[in-house]
Amino acid sequence: MENKKELKLFNLAWPIFIETALFMLLGFIDVFVLSKYDDLAASSVNTANQAVSIVTIVFTVISGASAVLISQSLGAGNKKGASRIAALSITFSFVFGIIISAILMFFNKPILSFIGATGQILEFGSQYLSIVGGFLFLQALLNIMAVIIRNHGMTQISMYVTVGMNIINTVLDVVFVLGLFGMPRLGVMGVAIATTFSRFVGTIVLAIVLFKKIEKPSIFKLLKPFPKDDTKNIVKIGVPSALESFLYNLSQLVITSMVLKCLTDTDLITKTYVQNITMFFYIFAVSIGQASQIIVGHLVGAKKFDDAYKQGFRGYRNCLFITIIVSIIGMLLGKILMGIFTDNQEIITLGSNILMMNIFLELGRTTNIILIACLRGAGDVFYPTGCAIFSMWFISVLGSYVFAVVLGLGIYGLWIAFAADELFRGIMMIIRWKGGKWRSKRIAVSQ
Repeated sequence: MENKKELKLFNLAWPIFIETALFMLLGFIDVFVLSKYDDLAASSVNTANQAVSIVTIVFTVISGASAVLISQSLGAGNKKGASRIAALSITFSFVFGIIISAILMFFNKPILSFIGATGQILEFGSQYLSIVGGFLFLQALLNIMAVIIRNHGMTQISMYVTVGMNIINTVLDVVFVLGLFGMPRLGVMGVAIATTFSRFVGTIVLAIVLFKKIEKPSIFKLLKPFPKDDTKNIVKIGVPSALESFLYNLSQLVITSMVLKCLTDTDLITKTYVQNITMFFYIFAVSIGQASQIIVGHLVGAKKFDDAYKQGFRGYRNCLFITIIVSIIGMLLGKILMGIFTDNQEIITLGSNILMMNIFLELGRTTNIILIACLRGAGDVFYPTGCAIFSMWFISVLGSYVFAVVLGLGIYGLWIAFAADELFRGIMMIIRWKGGKWRSKRIAVSQ
């Protein structure tokens, strides 16, 4: 029985892993192709996507809560409740997506100016947001339909769709941006068109799969009378989960502004390169975490709390083993990995040293990603957020100032603070999961 559950975990996890990696690659390709057109154009897309990431927190609230509610409903055998949550989530995603799309389409320049864009970057960014932002509701629908499909155990489908989107986006990027096959060189507009069209195709494909294999279009009739309790549950679960992500991004912004003047250019460049490298270290944790959340949600919904407990630690042990191996490889190949970005020996040496320290950070981060996902799957969302608020601000932010600025340790000080934050929260998550208070957080969705 244990092997069967472990196999199920990895059957769910590997498509999520590939999908996550491909989504990272999607943004990389946009910037890479634009860099061959104009450096400012490439920078403008990064700037514009900062605005997009801020407003899409609304989508995170909806999709994060829906994942928990749908998985627990299915585990409890409440198919009608799961269908009603799906219909409500799609409706909310579409409505809020349209509102946000309209805001970004008509007010993109003031928004970009507010976050500091000027001159040509402002113009390029405005071109990008008027198209990508104007059709951002497609991303909202894409996200929520992928969540619904995944929580029915069909993780491979969204992976295949992401593969197709990457192929479409890459081909159209090259054709539109560089002007191949007689097409005009559209630059930023070309990237925006490619991104939007690939999302359109992905949304259509997922909609066909969802309403042919999982649900029927008639599920929207379940919204009469309007499900107020389901709406409250979405807010109750989604807001704390999204708040944690928001606070992390905000804390990183505060840390950057606080230590910016105290770090050398070498430190700042090294920080950028190391974070780009380590981003690929924790894809494993993200994918196993999402798979674990789905399984734990189903088990908690079925009131199989002991099985959920074992599943949480099983996923954690497996992922910790992978993380240790990947981190050691990263440490051993540190100079080679840093050499991908630069030939500056000072930066390469500093970066390889940080990659040696980074193994402690990854141990904590893996613990957090896996066990927080399991706690969310069980419906326990306030505890991780409370720990995050304390740890991010009193250990990560304050620690960064003390170690990097007061003690003058520079980038080494930053990594000490980052690792301490992750390790502290990791210990707190282990205590919470072992303590079992999450067993009382099961969400009861009405029939």
